Amino acid sequence: MTEFETKCYGISERDIREQYMNSITARMTGLEMVVMGLLSDAQELQSFGHAQALDQSRKNMNIAKFILSEMIEKRDELLSKNAKKSHKVAA
Repeated sequence: MTEFETKCYGISERDIREQYMNSITARMTGLEMVVMGLLSDAQELQSFGHAQALDQSRKNMNIAKFILSEMIEKRDELLSKNAKKSHKVAA
């Protein structure tokens, strides 16, 4: 795990993919629900008000943003791939 991953997420990006993005929750309900769960947990942690909880809340939000960025990247790749297919069909 890199220093950035430690400070930003508290776990590695590989672990985020394994523990969150490939979880049973992700497979059954979608990544959107995983992100919603992370944000709900972050909100609950903030209510505790102490430094350790606030730090974990920040990390949960960063994990949620990482998952969203992965979702956007995947969507953009699909859109690009479909645009290329459309272009080939039209030609």
